[in-house]
Amino acid sequence: MDSFLIAAIEEARQGMKEGGIPIGSVIVYRGKIIGRGHNRRIQRKSPILHGEMDAFEDAGRLPSSVYSECTLYTTLSPCAMCSGAILLYKIPKVVVGENVTFMGEEALLTARGVNVTILQDKTCIEMMHDFILKNPELWNEDIGV
Repeated sequence: MDSFLIAAIEEARQGMKEGGIPIGSVIVYRGKIIGRGHNRRIQRKSPILHGEMDAFEDAGRLPSSVYSECTLYTTLSPCAMCSGAILLYKIPKVVVGENVTFMGEEALLTARGVNVTILQDKTCIEMMHDFILKNPELWNEDIGV
């Protein structure tokens, strides 16, 4: 398994330990993680702290020339909000752990020139499937249902 996907899974597990939703993300620049995060909506009472948004926050204010060379790894297909940030900062490549439990805006990303790779990783699928079964109300809140 890719070491960057492993890092995203570790972030998702950390979010679950904190009582949150198990979605993790890392942003990679020239072979190094420059931002990492996990869904903290519940923990921080935030409407926007999805895993990808938390990773952007951790990476911080960087020139577009840096973001335009990055790959974003996420355990779950990115929603409309996170896909918007990916497009805004011109991230050229996104690696998605799985899109079985939730299909995000992959078609939009692809249509806008982003290289999207879907792994259908068993660990990512099982983690989200189990969470959704145990916490349907939190999950529905997270995806805006």
